[in-house]
Amino acid sequence: MSKLYLVPTPIGNLEDITLRAIRILKEVDHILAEDTRTSGKLLKHYDISTPMHSHHMHNEHKTVEGIVHRIQAGETFALISDAGTPAISDPGFLLTRACVEAGVEVDCLPGATAFVPALVNSGFPNDKFVFEGFLPVKKGRQTRLNLLAEEERTIIFYESPHKLLKTLSQFVEYFGEDRPVSVSREITKMHEETIRGTATQVLEHYTAKPPKGEIVVVVGGKK
Repeated sequence: MSKLYLVPTPIGNLEDITLRAIRILKEVDHILAEDTRTSGKLLKHYDISTPMHSHHMHNEHKTVEGIVHRIQAGETFALISDAGTPAISDPGFLLTRACVEAGVEVDCLPGATAFVPALVNSGFPNDKFVFEGFLPVKKGRQTRLNLLAEEERTIIFYESPHKLLKTLSQFVEYFGEDRPVSVSREITKMHEETIRGTATQVLEHYTAKPPKGEIVVVVGGKK
């Protein structure tokens, strides 16, 4: 049956992909990739020759309707992002919503996503948590931080290395210098590390040692 598959891909270590994901990527008619150059390395590694097409934040508004029509006509698509699970701070939501609204079957496979190991590895309570993804760059950022300052659940953020110091500084300002923070960097990769401490301590660490790579920040909730 024609459908849309959402297929998680490794966030670093290429071994972190399921056997089912490999099979689906070989069986579908088309693969939609956030960056075909990045995904091409994964497909080559697993000898996957399925035709691949670009599907990213800059073109998804224009391509969604056509993809839905092609699935309705009998073709099967798999959507992948550069790393992790599609639609989690990556393209995928618009296409998924359009398929659901059109009555097209959507099947999301379980698999890699960066925030889960960062959350578990932080040592903070994880029975209840809030996933924030990336904070607003400008508009609405202060409003969001003021709101989150009162959040009692563990909070998870994605952040880029060149913005981490600014974000940690704002955590000190809005959440308090003693708020517990855990920063996981380069998860599953060679230089993977997790730095834990108060917001001030973690800020001091990365001020002295500028961060590199993909970053997940976990913040303890307000006591």
